[in-house]
This record gives sequence, structure tokens and C-alpha cells, in this order.
Amino acid sequence: MWAHSMTVRDYQDLIDRGWRRSGRYVYKPVMNQTCCPQYTIRCRSLQFQPSKSHKKVLKKMLKFLAKGEISKGNCEDEPMEPSMEDAVAGDMALINKLDLQCDLKKLGDNLKESLEREVKKKGKSTKKEESDEFIQSQDKNEELGSGEPSHAVDVHTAPKPGKGADLSKPPCRKAKEIRKERKRLKLMQQSPAGGPEGFQAPREPKTKPNQPKSLEELIFESLPEDASHKLEFTGFLCTSPLEPENPPNGPDCGYGSFHQQYWLDGKIIAVGVIDILPYCVSSVYLYYDPDYSFLSLGVYSALREIAFTRQLHEKASQLSYYYMGFYIHSCPKMRYKGHYRPSDLLCPETYVWVPIEQCLPSLENSKYCRFNQDPEAADEGRSRDPDRLQVLYKKAILPYGVFKQQQREPGEEAAVLQYASLVGQACSERMLLFRN
Repeated sequence: MWAHSMTVRDYQDLIDRGWRRSGRYVYKPVMNQTCCPQYTIRCRSLQFQPSKSHKKVLKKMLKFLAKGEISKGNCEDEPMEPSMEDAVAGDMALINKLDLQCDLKKLGDNLKESLEREVKKKGKSTKKEESDEFIQSQDKNEELGSGEPSHAVDVHTAPKPGKGADLSKPPCRKAKEIRKERKRLKLMQQSPAGGPEGFQAPREPKTKPNQPKSLEELIFESLPEDASHKLEFTGFLCTSPLEPENPPNGPDCGYGSFHQQYWLDGKIIAVGVIDILPYCVSSVYLYYDPDYSFLSLGVYSALREIAFTRQLHEKASQLSYYYMGFYIHSCPKMRYKGHYRPSDLLCPETYVWVPIEQCLPSLENSKYCRFNQDPEAADEGRSRDPDRLQVLYKKAILPYGVFKQQQREPGEEAAVLQYASLVGQACSERMLLFRN
């Protein structure tokens, strides 16, 4: 439908029934018929914790602003698409496989050479067993051979049960012991005295290790005075069908549609279009200068918008969700929105929110799913009395019960009843359906 004008309250109710807007065009997928069902998704911003890949994007931006450094790597193809790390987050078998591959790459040159020497001696049949033993002894949370002293360290695997140990070789050392030794030598080299007498134990970190930095701390981390670049973030009210409102109990900027502009050294590099509604910030779309794709601006802007939602919540306590549009599970490239957790999907039949973790098993079996597990549950906001629907006809506002007595157009009643069922009873009584 075409929205000539709409209140933020009405649009909030519509998106909570599966509608979205593009400009003034407001649409709702026919979920049980479309080839790729599109489920409305929202992130619970107050409980959101950035993932490892999200933190990488934020650190990449800070490093670029502070030092002008550009990280190498592929840029995302979709506005908020994460790296492969998050794409396989739910599959532990794949994660283990990836971790093993990463550990192989992280081994220091000296360690790899040592392993290769051992493998050559024992033949191809033993190669896989020994490398597997060696890799499994690594601590997955620490990197080996990264930034350590360059002295050689030979590592030998323990003999298999029933096999004799080679007494000509030094005893096996655990990887953890090697890491401790390397760390100790590195600290000794960095200490002012340069030896054991000058060795100092590392200071306790300011924050406890089990308390990760918040999203705000990661985004607004202070930059040095001589930072290479300056990023500014401004917002402007923009034209849309939503009527701006500024109630006393709402956010300082009011409700409505806004452009959030990203300025880098005085040059605009991205614009995010958002709707600020009574219960959420709804992301409409983002466009950006492709010359700055290396900054992963889609992911970065999404994280900024989540932080912005939390900021608005401080003034308007009911505003706490970040709506990301549609989640399309049947299209692998469109699953990335599900990695902004915790998040919920909207049941297409009863219009209740269900945690995405509960929805995914059903979506693996069927493209279209009713997420509400209660078979007796119905759409509480459904149209119960279509005659109360409001119609704008010849500059007059009429209840549909009166309007239909004046009209005998074929198909008119079916079209109006379909409209009533899609927008629900509350919106059908507040919005005006234009008829000519």
C-alpha cells in the first residue's frame, strides 16, 4: 500500500505484524506463498553483546582512525554481514575444524620444522597421528609462535602406548610449558635490567577478565590527540510518510525518520536511514562510498545503531529494540542478521516474538514455519469487526459499514476485508483507507 501519511504508533503496530516500508511504499510478504519467506527480526539491544567478529570491525575502525592503518581482508557483501566466524557459530563441528586449521597456521616456523623432521622419520602413516596429537595439546584460546623470541624450540610428541620411547631425544614438553617459557623470556627481554634480576610480574589488568568491554566502550574508545582521521556522526530529520512527533516523555530527538550521516575528515562516507518509533529503532537501509568498503561500514553502522538504541532507552524507557528488517533463512547470504544476538523472530500467524534459537530447528526443515508452538493460539490483534474500519471517501471519513452500503463495485469488499486482516483491528480503526 502507498502511505501518504502515517503516525509512528501506526507504523510500530504495522511492523509488529510483518510490514516494512521502502520510502512511502509499505509492503507485507505473503509468507506461506512466497519462495523465500521473510521473517521480521529484532535484536534485544539492552542485552546485546558484540561477537568476536563485531569486535574486530570496531577495532579495525579505531586502528584506522588512530593510525591510518588499513587491515587486509575481504569486505562484507551485505549491509550487516559478519565474517565466517559468526556464520558457523552454531555448528560446533565446523568450529573445531576451523580451530584446527587456524592452529596449524599459527605454529612458529621453528616448531613446524621440528614437526616436519619428526614426520619424515616416522613415515606417512604416522604423520596424521602425530600432528593430531600435537595440535590437540594446544590451548585454543592462545596463539603459539606469535610475537615470541626467535630462538628455536624443538617439540616432540609422546610415544604411543606400547611403543618404546626414543631415549636419544629430550623428554616431551607440554605446549603450555613452552608458552610459559617463551612469555617469561619475552618479559625478561623487555624489562629494564634485561635479566632475571630485572624481571617484573605483569600488572593486574584494570578490568576483570570475565567482564568484556561493553559495546559503548568499544565504539567510543578515546583516540590519541594526533589521530590520523576524524569520524563524526550526525543525525537529521528526513522526509518520509512518518509524521514527526516530540512528546515530553520521548527521546530528545523525537520520533520519526532520520538520516544518520558518517563524516570522515569532512567528507560524507555513509548514510544510514532509520525510523525512531515508540518501542524501537528500525533500520531502513544504509548506503556508503564503496571506496571505504574496507571499513566494513555495514557492520559498523549496525553496531552504532544498536548503541544509539540503548542511548535513546535512557530517556524513553519503553524504547529498547533494534529492528533489522527481514531475516531470510532460506537464503544463506541473508542469514547474517541472525548473528546479532539475542534476537527474536515474529511468528507469521500469531504475531508473537519467539527467540531465534527456538525457530532455527523448524526453519531447517521447512521454509515457512509457524513459530508459536501453541496450536490453540490465534492472532490477538486480528480484525474482528471490519465495519469499524475507517475509510476516506470524497473528503469524508466513513466507517466501512456505512461506506459499503454506497458501493457495489465487484471485488471491493474482498479487497477491504483483506486489508483489514493484514493491518489488524487497531490500525484499521486509526488509519484511513483511501477509496475513490
